[in-house]
Amino acid sequence: MKMMFKAFAKKLFGAKYESLTRSLLVYLLVFWGLYISDFRVQIALSVRCLMVSVFTAGVMWQALSSQDNAANMQNMFMLPFDRRKFVFSYVAALGAYTIFTKTAALLAVLWAVSLCSPAEILEDAVCAVHAILMAAAVYSFRKYWYAGSLWAAAAIAAILLFGNQPWFVWALIGNGILAVIFLQRADGYAFYSWDLPGGQKNHIIRGRKHYSVWRYLFRYLNCHKNYWINTVVMWGVALVLPFFFRQMGGLSAAPVCFAILSLNTPVCILLSCDPALQRAIWFLPGQEKAFCVPYCLFIFFCNLIADVVFLCSLQVQNGGVTVLSFSSAVFFALQSAILSVLLEWFYPIRNWQIESDLWRHPRKYIVPVILLLLAGAVGILPALMPILIILLVVEIVILLFLIWKRF
Repeated sequence: MKMMFKAFAKKLFGAKYESLTRSLLVYLLVFWGLYISDFRVQIALSVRCLMVSVFTAGVMWQALSSQDNAANMQNMFMLPFDRRKFVFSYVAALGAYTIFTKTAALLAVLWAVSLCSPAEILEDAVCAVHAILMAAAVYSFRKYWYAGSLWAAAAIAAILLFGNQPWFVWALIGNGILAVIFLQRADGYAFYSWDLPGGQKNHIIRGRKHYSVWRYLFRYLNCHKNYWINTVVMWGVALVLPFFFRQMGGLSAAPVCFAILSLNTPVCILLSCDPALQRAIWFLPGQEKAFCVPYCLFIFFCNLIADVVFLCSLQVQNGGVTVLSFSSAVFFALQSAILSVLLEWFYPIRNWQIESDLWRHPRKYIVPVILLLLAGAVGILPALMPILIILLVVEIVILLFLIWKRF
């Protein structure tokens, strides 16, 4: 079991566990910086337990669903293995990776700003381990998704209702033991998906006379349903943003909201998460224009839909949406698309372990931060808006010219 755990751990943390050391050092600095700032927030036990549990379970589920891990497991399946040792080694490695490189960031912030007692720190640790075990157990019998959904809903309801009770930590331990019992009965192959990504079955793809980057992008997203879910969630955020920004003056806060809505990570990392596609594009001549222009338009329309949803919600709640507001939405959506494609083309993310690393890479904040600074500049100097509109027209003309040259 120790050798199996090392095999999985070295793949996740690096040959010398350098990823683990680097992450813990960064989180220690974050904790110390927040702690000495004397910024304090009162957080209820049930809320903190829910935050830690949901975040850890979500990251663990993404790690279990990783295609890169599935490819690595194929090599492991070629060797004889003990079923229980394999399952617990795999879950322990992914659990350690999730807690020490992802959940530790959340815990560093919570422990620094809420001054937790040793008992509360212990409860947070129990919540994280419980979430790991429960996520792995539910994933192992995901064919019976309705049972897993009921179990997860019951756990969330119990945390909300009884999370403040001193005996609740024992309930989490008991539920964790139940998850261990389920894992003892699980098979190693239960953690490997035999289907194509996203559960798609093998099917015949009919030949077509002309290639289409758009067709490829939609097929890719159809094979990764969580990418669509993230996009739909952004549309839901666009619906409620006007309510939170109503006190800032509605339209004056619109550019800030457009910058926030550009934080749609999955559609902006398609080259980074598919190195084979990246190599194929770089190998063929003229692919900068053939791929980057449709990819830019794809991201642009995804962002623009979210911005239009925001403007419609803003019109219903506050009113006053004008043509200038829509022009601003088009401008910010296009800048987000152009900057995202440039980053993917010139600075793709490398040396990642599993797909969830891409979703949480610091690079995801570069484009939104640039747009936020631009939105702040527009708010301070409204005279900049006509200049930006002229820039928008120039960019649209260039895009139309590139599309015309392509055909």
